[in-house]
Amino acid sequence: MTDSDGEDPERRRLVIAGTGIAGLTAAIYAARAGNDPLVLEGVEPGGQLTLTTDVANYPGFPEGISGPDLIERMETQAENFGAETRHSVVESVVPGEEESDPHRIEFAAGEAVLADAFIAASGASARTLNVPGEDDLMGYGVSTCATCDGAFFRDQELLVVGGGDAAMEEAHFLTKFASTVHIAHRREEFRAEAYWIDEIERKVEAGEVELMRNTELAAIEGTPEGGIDGVRLLYHPEGHPTDKRDDPSTEEFDFDIDGVFLAIGHTPNTNYFEGTGIETDDAGYVETEGGRGGGRTRTGVPGIFAAGDVVDFHYQQAITAGGMGCQAAMDADSYLDSLARTTETEPAAAASDD
Repeated sequence: MTDSDGEDPERRRLVIAGTGIAGLTAAIYAARAGNDPLVLEGVEPGGQLTLTTDVANYPGFPEGISGPDLIERMETQAENFGAETRHSVVESVVPGEEESDPHRIEFAAGEAVLADAFIAASGASARTLNVPGEDDLMGYGVSTCATCDGAFFRDQELLVVGGGDAAMEEAHFLTKFASTVHIAHRREEFRAEAYWIDEIERKVEAGEVELMRNTELAAIEGTPEGGIDGVRLLYHPEGHPTDKRDDPSTEEFDFDIDGVFLAIGHTPNTNYFEGTGIETDDAGYVETEGGRGGGRTRTGVPGIFAAGDVVDFHYQQAITAGGMGCQAAMDADSYLDSLARTTETEPAAAASDD
């Protein structure tokens, strides 16, 4: 396993991909265990939490804390225990041919390192619409997580964009706080399960939810200082109005709203596992062993573990990602200990065969 210049890549005991809550928690535990982790920042240093201006539900911070501040504190904590953080993006992972062989972690910039164990904690990216105002107002009235940010919008008018289970669940949760939750979906029929549609219909009858079918978000207006002033929506009676913007039947109108929640799914950052034999579901989330007892974060390849939003498509909370990061670090530590014991006994076994 040599680089193009003929030199052997650096070899590390443990490499962790991702500096979100899962990756940094894994780094803290791994460093304390003496596993000298190398932590790779990836394309989104700090993960999705850096888009959250106020984190009010993370234990230990009764006054709340900003997402970037929480990430910075955790990174400092990991480094104080001996973790090393590097500005690198994982391009691909090449598993070792034998269980005792290291895995080759290749970076987008062309370098590579060898790792006896590897933890994938590279998270998932919330899908967005790329409409005007979306990027500028993310974290200032635009959110991709109702559980994280819903409580900041008490007695306000909110818009949820989407038509699947995630959108229905987010809207249902937001009725705890909002005066009214409006759901905009680009088609007539919703893709959500019958259970969630029934739940939302009950909220509609109670006056807590308004359904806006065949409607799409076209723009978000406001400023980071003042928040959202309103949105621009498109409507066409046959759905997908953005594709029919020039159709005379398409209506474009302004709508007063205080907050926008995008609920159109997430994409796990697991492309670098392609061709490794590591199993993912249809959406790309990594399949781990799960179950009870130790080893829950193990993948199908020995020495490779996964934690946080690369695995979890359901909870997707900072605290659950942190818990899984802790598990992955402990599972990796057990694996590394067993690997060391195996390596120590191999010479003696070979000698007895002579």
